[in-house]
Amino acid sequence: MKSRFYAYNFGIPLACAALVFLMFDMTRIDIAFSNLLFDPMTQTFPLDKIHFFEKLTHKWARIIPNWTAEIALVGALLSLVWPLVNPHMRPRLGAMLDRSKVAPVLRFAADHRRDFLFVVVAFALCTGVIHFLKSHTSVYCPIETTLYGGKMAHIEWYSNFQLFHEAGSGRCWPGGHASGGFTMLALYFVARRYQWRFSSAILWGSLLLGFVYGTTRVLQGWHYMSHTFWAGIFVWLACLLTALAFYGRARLDVPVLSKRTQKAFIAQSEVSL
Repeated sequence: MKSRFYAYNFGIPLACAALVFLMFDMTRIDIAFSNLLFDPMTQTFPLDKIHFFEKLTHKWARIIPNWTAEIALVGALLSLVWPLVNPHMRPRLGAMLDRSKVAPVLRFAADHRRDFLFVVVAFALCTGVIHFLKSHTSVYCPIETTLYGGKMAHIEWYSNFQLFHEAGSGRCWPGGHASGGFTMLALYFVARRYQWRFSSAILWGSLLLGFVYGTTRVLQGWHYMSHTFWAGIFVWLACLLTALAFYGRARLDVPVLSKRTQKAFIAQSEVSL
């Protein structure tokens, strides 16, 4: 069971990384695809000039991950309030909060403090990892390179990677906008912990959101398609490692709700006997 967990959760993304590297980074597929979207007559990517498309896919789309991160942060802060209230020591205050319908919210936040903190930390680490890779590879976006009317040379990330210092001013690899959608994968690990019925939907929905975010930027000439795949791989690994640190492998492999259900079933069986 343990080996299967690691093989599935680490093996698949690492295999995807090898596949993306061989299929895209070692070939010219990225450039060939972007060539189809580029208008050589006007030296532009036509969709980059449509203001509404930019606002819809780049500005408004950020609402989903931004609001999720803000809700998680508020939840984490509220989770600290209920222990301070301590209704056993302050019954009048507890009664007042119950009447105002605030107490259930505070209790819920306190009960799920670890989950709120996990989402906050996972989002922060995902953002940090993507920012580190961007600054330490200094890859320029297609629209900025001489291939598509820009002034900067086209380079591959692996030829310019610097581990201990910034590699330059380029900030295009991996896809930052795509990573914003992929960070919603953090919710999948919360859902997996509690064995929520819709956990698979959250997984595939988060992957789809990241791919949609990334693809729209590809259509505008601000990323290559492989940048989206790399963003998804790194965000998954960052979320997975954070989830292991917060919950442990056993809790992710055997969700909490499953254990509770099993205990309830055993207790009910003993009562019936």
